[in-house]
Amino acid sequence: MKKDQCFHEYFSEWVMLYKQGAVRHVTYQKYLVTLRRLTELAPHLALDELDRRKYQNLINEYAKTHEKQTTMDFHHHLKSAILDAVEEGLIASDPTRKAIVKGKAPKAKKPKYLNQQELETLLQSLDLAEAPNWDWFILLSAKTGLRFSETLALTPSDFDFIGHRVKVAKTWTYKTAEGGFAETKNRSSKRTVTIDQKLSKQFSELTKALPADKPVFVRGRVFNSTANNRLRALCKMAGVPVISMHALRHTHASMLIYAGVSIASVAARLGHSDTTTTQEVYIHIIKEMEDRDNEKIAGLMGSLA
Repeated sequence: MKKDQCFHEYFSEWVMLYKQGAVRHVTYQKYLVTLRRLTELAPHLALDELDRRKYQNLINEYAKTHEKQTTMDFHHHLKSAILDAVEEGLIASDPTRKAIVKGKAPKAKKPKYLNQQELETLLQSLDLAEAPNWDWFILLSAKTGLRFSETLALTPSDFDFIGHRVKVAKTWTYKTAEGGFAETKNRSSKRTVTIDQKLSKQFSELTKALPADKPVFVRGRVFNSTANNRLRALCKMAGVPVISMHALRHTHASMLIYAGVSIASVAARLGHSDTTTTQEVYIHIIKEMEDRDNEKIAGLMGSLA
């Protein structure tokens, strides 16, 4: 590594040296996306030319076509490599100091979840064929709250049809053409999820002729957009707000919280590493529950002599 080498060349070597094999495949791919954008935006910028002004211009150019949070991720990737370059004496001072992260206006937020009545209406519109299809995938996702990659990785052997449970122990790498099983997001993501008897019976019939160790829903290359397009069509058909596959997970968790299921149980079911994550994501629902509980408490105390 030399002072006069291009910044994107240094970043490329840094990613391979420190990130390849040390982070999850999905995370590594994000670093590669950052590398591509860096190469496009600053193909000739040398390390020894990198100062606060040039770095701010680089971040500003990226921010013109990306929202603030995405720009922040881009900035954090570059900053990690730059700080190492400063330590190595390749850059005199930290050009990322006091950098201002901007971004274009965020898109209108899509509904994060459906209420119970809307979900029931949606599920009634499903076309549950004799063989696994996206409608079966949507049904299972809605009733378990599993992540998209976790549901894709399920095989018939992961189902316990007697105990009415599903074992989540792996994910499916759908963002590459090769596909294949992969590790879960974290250690807490390995879990067993209870399912209702009706769903258990349905999947017992659906998977009985399928290979025990092969994914139920994977037939060639899988795209998240295909599932989202099918879900969008079903939402419109059912006359409910259009949501994404990830919003089905939010819907599942929201229903449990509204029903009075403890945060600890919801966190375990979702595969969160701790309850703090669950509380942060669903704080608006928890607040509504607290307001409702406060009314109950006031009513109860007021009834005492």
